[in-house]
Amino acid sequence: MRRFSEDAVRRVGRLMFEAAGCSPADALTVVDHLVESCLFGHDSHGSLRVYEYIDQILAGTFDPKGIPRLERQNGVTACIDGDSALGQVAGRLAVETGVSLARAHGVGVVTVRNCSHLGRIGAYPLSVARQGLIGLAFVNAGRLGRQIPPFGGIDGRISTNPIAFSAPRPGQDPILVDMTTSVVAEGKIRIAHNRAEQVPAGWITDSEGHPTRDPGAFVGPPAGAILPLGGVVGYKGYCLGMVVEMLGGILSGEGAANGDQIMRSNGMLLTVYDPAFFCETDNYETEVEGLVQHVMSSRVDPQVGQIQLPGGPEFSTCRDRQEHGIPIDDTTWNRILERAQALGLDTAGWSEQALAQ
Repeated sequence: MRRFSEDAVRRVGRLMFEAAGCSPADALTVVDHLVESCLFGHDSHGSLRVYEYIDQILAGTFDPKGIPRLERQNGVTACIDGDSALGQVAGRLAVETGVSLARAHGVGVVTVRNCSHLGRIGAYPLSVARQGLIGLAFVNAGRLGRQIPPFGGIDGRISTNPIAFSAPRPGQDPILVDMTTSVVAEGKIRIAHNRAEQVPAGWITDSEGHPTRDPGAFVGPPAGAILPLGGVVGYKGYCLGMVVEMLGGILSGEGAANGDQIMRSNGMLLTVYDPAFFCETDNYETEVEGLVQHVMSSRVDPQVGQIQLPGGPEFSTCRDRQEHGIPIDDTTWNRILERAQALGLDTAGWSEQALAQ
């Protein structure tokens, strides 16, 4: 396992995405998203995605020069066509549009379709919260994501379908919820596979529906499945996943998990709220802090050891990794080097020490 500073990872990423055809501004947007994902501890949506995105660009699946555009706007709603661009570039426009609508009308509802993987979905509501507003996002994976069986089923039928929410706290880290409606994100299983590690019991099944801790049994072939969120009450995660298929997939125009056409795009519904249109700002801040203090006043379960607010683990991990570096496993790092070399970049000096300079 190697550790790199965030500046080193950002430098490598910008070189690679610019070499792949992205403008400097778009490369920075993508790389900032991936680096923050790593800092937050979501390597499955950080370093792992660098080579995956480059592969998709080189294969012509997505256009590094794509320019997302407003396809339709009506009142507080807007629809964005991603123009086959990288998802983070389309997501940037979604946040800008949603914030603008919310500041004007109190609410902005924006859909996104026809773009690549949007990455860590929590990044978009978090960007909204950092501007003093509240964000809520639903994202599906179109017809590519069929890893989650319906509760009681064996075969994957819907995507991991994340839901993310973020709200501001004055002078404090925002409240941040970023969760799949499956028991775990697919990328975290791939990280375990790359590291030759087993996953916790209750995450995945093999192709016949048998519980397993071997990520290879999920990756296949034949592919296994990821279980819906909730364990013995997994029907709750399954139901939430269906909600996301309809909101993130169908309303956006990206499409739900059914159908024969395999698509590699995400569909997103992002809603932005301006609290000032609903209550006095002072009242909002007082009520949020009152809720936080109420929750944190609970006695602590000694088997858990601490109480954290939603997003607390991510912000804590971020501060630790800013100080001690971002870990990247050898398999992922070697794949990054291979793609960089395929882009014509000289990686001879890309050691941890050299990149830290």
